[in-house]
Order: sequence, then structure tokens, then C-alpha cells
Amino acid sequence: MDIGATYSQWATNRYFDEESRKELAAIEGNNTEIRDRFYKELDFGTAGIRGVIGAGTNRMNKYVVRRLSTAIAAHILSKGTKAKKDGVVIGYDSRNFSDVFAKEAAAVFAGNGIKVYLHTDIVPVPVLSYSVRQLRCAAGVMITASHNPKEYNGYKVYGPDGAQLSLEDSKQISRLMQAITDYTKVPSFSFDFFKTGNNIKYVDNSIKQNFFKDVKKLIADKDGFKKNAKNLTVVYTPLHGAGAKWIPELLKECGVTNLHTVKEQMQPDGNFSTINLPNPEDPAAFTMALDLAKEVNADIVLASDPDADRTGIYAKTPDGGYAMINGNQIGVILCDRIIESHKARKTMPVNPFVVSTIVSTRLTKDICLANNVEYIDVLTGFKFIGEKIMDLDEKGDKNYLFGFEESYGYLPGTYARDKDAVAGCLFAAEAAAFYTSQGITLFEALDNIYKKYGYHNELQVSINLKGEAGLKMIKKIMETIRDTNGKFTDEIPAVYTDILTGDIISYNTDGSIASKQSCNLPSSNVLYFEYKDKWFCVRPSGTEPKIKIYFGGKSNTLDSAHDKAIKLKEEVVGKIMPIIKK
Repeated sequence: MDIGATYSQWATNRYFDEESRKELAAIEGNNTEIRDRFYKELDFGTAGIRGVIGAGTNRMNKYVVRRLSTAIAAHILSKGTKAKKDGVVIGYDSRNFSDVFAKEAAAVFAGNGIKVYLHTDIVPVPVLSYSVRQLRCAAGVMITASHNPKEYNGYKVYGPDGAQLSLEDSKQISRLMQAITDYTKVPSFSFDFFKTGNNIKYVDNSIKQNFFKDVKKLIADKDGFKKNAKNLTVVYTPLHGAGAKWIPELLKECGVTNLHTVKEQMQPDGNFSTINLPNPEDPAAFTMALDLAKEVNADIVLASDPDADRTGIYAKTPDGGYAMINGNQIGVILCDRIIESHKARKTMPVNPFVVSTIVSTRLTKDICLANNVEYIDVLTGFKFIGEKIMDLDEKGDKNYLFGFEESYGYLPGTYARDKDAVAGCLFAAEAAAFYTSQGITLFEALDNIYKKYGYHNELQVSINLKGEAGLKMIKKIMETIRDTNGKFTDEIPAVYTDILTGDIISYNTDGSIASKQSCNLPSSNVLYFEYKDKWFCVRPSGTEPKIKIYFGGKSNTLDSAHDKAIKLKEEVVGKIMPIIKK
């Protein structure tokens, strides 16, 4: 890409609107800023694109949306007349320009003769996934940047099963998008024109009613929940996002009447004016909710991110304070509660299975094995959980029970194929109501799970490496670790897996190879090191300019498990940092 020529085109060509041209004119002569905006296109990752809002090829704007939508339209049209008629359903969250980008995408699809369904208001990601399935669409689009900072927006793409795109479809769309090299040659279409012509149809309220119905029926102990819910005090915040019009309503329908919402955060706000980062993984995002929790003596505090696919929880501790339950711990509590509920009522489906990711806690596997539930590992990304639902439940003879990833994403049923904070909050409330009726907190329930199956502790480190130089450094780090062939730490791993090459190597304690076999996971730039009582996994982020490293330890106490994870983290990070400094 000729950065100067591309910048000049965007800054002067009247194909681009006056606001974009003014924005680019203001950085004339600032070579660093110009390079950052134009040195590459936004990457089409595992399910779409995500980037900082602004003018440029490496930014989120309506021209990038138009180009990607044109590629997706070509992909849909290549599937034949049926896919064209089945159409696309589009949703969007509360981020800045989300509605603008949604209408831009709708206009492109309609302009290419593809039927379009558009949600009339902000919706959670799982509702968009559900809509694809309910409306039997060929594809779905969600305008969101999930829990990223306010400067970001993004564009996620879903297949006809409601799951994020398969690797094959992602690659095809990426190729189609890369073939469009001149933005000024991409046709633009009028949203208003196609809306009046009925090529764009708004989604009606029946989707919401059916979604609630399908989520509620997954609660195994409905009578118990109804009985216990009235004694539960809940605080909820949508963090200015799409959950506001969904989660409180569903909780109340299920009997959670003592529900308090953070009023200052109930209104959609793309600037997220009351918080620095709209991420329920960040303790700072709970500040206002915790203040309210102390005021009303809440048992549990729930939060969802802007597109309501991630669920965060603070819960009352045995000493009466409040503490965060992390993503792995939430997954373990929900998984164990679902299994125990079905066992108690003898409603466990035949051939049940649970799915989680290779970077999530290993405790889930131990719980499943002890309860005759099949456990399945997949790569990071909920699309892979969706694929297992399709292959084993929908097409196979097994029954999906639960799936989650450590990054606060949970799905208790097959009604949708992406993580769901609406259901996540509901099932968290159900678990809290049950344990409160037993006279214990969620933390005490978690400790009982540890006592039964073993203490596990997990940590994560993210190393931010921004810009063009950062991408090169991420590549260098992965290559350096890979070159050690599993012997990156002073301790020889029991098993080393290179998911890019597909090699699984088992080592003897003296460092000699005991066996070598092939990995059954799709090729991905991921390295996994498993030791006797600990593990770590390293991978580049698929959505942000960073490298992520996950650590886990197992022992007979939580402190000991934590120490093992910490010591492994210190060694691994200590060996990575010199690579960066060279």
C-alpha cells in the first residue's frame, strides 16, 4: 500500500464526506499519525473487524463498513438464490456510530438485492445470534466492539447457524475484501430509498418474547428459583449498554423482584461517561454498582458489557464485604450448578457435553469427568463452541449442556451460538438464589466445589504492543518461544502442543521425547505448555494489538495453586521481556 497516495486520496477525493476530509486535513504533515491510519487495512479476524473510530483504512468508519459489507454481499450471492432471499439480520449496540454503521451495512446488502432485517434499537449480541436462527437468515451482522474502550467500534459476522463465521467462510470474505483495493470504486446505496421499498424490514417484538421464553425454559429448577428469587437482593448495571432493556426485565419475570439498577448507567452512552472502560472484567467498572450494593445490602452484583455478551459478578463474601468472582470461577459455579440441578431432578439429557476453551480453567474438565459429562476443549473464541453445538448436538447424537470461556462468556443452551450475558445474569441469579436459600454465599459455594474437585487458580498477562512495530514484535515473541520446541522454561513440560503445526509432544522428565502425535484442533498460532500441576498458554490476541499469556496451577489449597501459577508467570514473563527489549 502506498501510504502517501492513499492518504491523499482520502483527504481530497469527494467520494469521502467533508467531515472525513477535514479530519485528515488536520493531520497533514504528521507522518506518524498518517502512517498509523493507513499502513494497513483493519484485519478481518475470527469473525470480523474492530478498530478505533476515525478516517483511514486502519480505522472504523462507514467506508470500511461499506467495503466489508460489499465483500459479505458477494459471499452471500455466491451461495445462490436461496441465501439471497434468506437475507441478513443486523443488530447494533450503544457505541458511537453503531446505528450509522448498521444502516450503511443494510443499504449495501439491500443494494445488492439481499433481503435485510434490521433491529430497531440496540440489542445484545446473543439476540442477534438468536435472530439469525429464528428468521432463518443466511448471515447476521452485529455492529459492536464488545468491551473495548470508547474509541473503538467493530463489525462481527455470523453464519446461518447463528455462530460466528467458520474459518473457511472467514477466509473467503477476507479474500473478497482484499480484492477491493480502491475504496472510491465501492458503490454506495441509500438506506432511506431501500427502507421505503421494503427491501429493509424491521425486526418485530416477537423476537424478544421468544428469546425470553427459550432462555427461561433452560432453568432446571424453575420452582426452586421462583421460591428462592424473592429472597435475593440483586444490583445490576448494563454499563451504558444493550443489556439495560433486556436483563432487568428477564430477571423480574423470573421472580427477582428485589432488583436495583444503577440509574446513572442505564442510559445508552457510547462515551461511557461514568466509567473509564466498559468491561465487566475490570473491577473499576463496578464502582457505582458496589456503592449501591452496600446501600441496599445486595447478595450479588451483576454487570454486562456494551453488547451484553459478557457477564461480570461481584458477590457478598462470608464476612459481609464484596469481592469479584472471576471469569473462570463464574464458569465453574454455573457449570456445577447446572449439572447438580439436572442430577437432582433426574433431567440430565443423554450424552451430555460441556465445551470450554484451552485457555480456561482445567477444573471444568475435572467436574465433568466426575459427573459422567463429556468435556471438550476448543480454541479461544466462541465460534468454536458454536461449531461443537452444530456438529455434536444439532447434527450428532449428543446434547449440549453448557459452554464458557474464561473471558466472562457463558451460554447455557443452543438457542443462540454466542456468549450471552442475558442468560449469564439469569443463571448467576438462579445460583445465588439457591445458595442463599442454603445459607451460604457464592464464595462459600465455590470453595465447596474446590474441596470436592481440587483447588485451581488461573492468571492472565497481556503485553500491549501497539502499531506496526508491535505486530512485528508479537511475531518475534511467538517465533522465539516456538523455536525452543517446548523447552522455554527451566522445567520440562509433560506435554507441549504447537497448535499452528498441529504437533503434540509428550516429554520424559529428562527432556527426551516420549511420544509425538497430531493435534485435533484447527491450526492456530497458539502454544500450550502442560506440566504436572500447572500450565500456560500463549497466543496473539485476535482483536487487539497484544500478546496474551494464560497460566494455571492446581493444588490442595487455593493459596498453593495460586503460588504455582504466579511462579510460572514470573518465569515466563521474565524470559519474554528481554525479547522485547532487544
